[in-house]
Amino acid sequence: MLRLQKLTKTYKTGDQALKAIDLAVPKGQVLALIGPSGAGKSTMIRCINRLVEPTSGGVLLEDVDLTNLGSGALRKARREMGMIFQEYALVERLTVMENVLSGRLGYVGFWRSFLRRYPQSDVDEAFRLLDRVGLLHMADKRADELSGGQRQRVGICRALIQNPKLLLVDEPTASLDPKTSRQIMRLITELCQERGLAAIINIHDVALAQMFVPRVVGLRFGEIVYDGLPTGLTPEKLTEIYGEEDWEATIEKVDEDEDVEAAE
Repeated sequence: MLRLQKLTKTYKTGDQALKAIDLAVPKGQVLALIGPSGAGKSTMIRCINRLVEPTSGGVLLEDVDLTNLGSGALRKARREMGMIFQEYALVERLTVMENVLSGRLGYVGFWRSFLRRYPQSDVDEAFRLLDRVGLLHMADKRADELSGGQRQRVGICRALIQNPKLLLVDEPTASLDPKTSRQIMRLITELCQERGLAAIINIHDVALAQMFVPRVVGLRFGEIVYDGLPTGLTPEKLTEIYGEEDWEATIEKVDEDEDVEAAE
């Protein structure tokens, strides 16, 4: 469904953020992207939807090479790629409902969105999504009245109302407490399963990736050094990705958390 072919990004400074990345993500698969800061995780996500322009290589979404598209065709292609941001990227003064409906901007045009004249079908879908994430009662609240977890749920709804084929998720739990982080990761993976969505989740928390995501890709210095099951993240492999650390403690923590999840 998504294929990266020799995807490379070199900045003007000469720093190479991505080094000829080859990666395939089939329809419906959720993938966690892990690695140290500066490994190229956010750059990869932003190269896929061309918020950052790749230096070379291909990004194929259902056999359409996004790197060759002009501005008009790229706008249409971006409809099929929902983006969920670390810092939520909500318009603080707008309501929850208005922020969710902003995900339809690529479909309704500037003036209809400016005048907030969305089709009733879009409004109905926004209500359904808010109900699914437990925020229906907050539809008329301003975004700046929400907690971090609630804001992230609004961001999830905004991405899903695009009716995308692919979700690009950049550090969805970085600003959240541990309990809310687990709730958000569970919600994202459940929604992807319900909708048959593929997703790439850039995440720092190895334990969360191991708990919720069936495939993990590890980046180091712009190269893939691991691609496999969460259970394959041995202390040796984590050391290869991140460097020396007491990874046994991390693995034990994952086992404990999974026992808690089962008990709940």
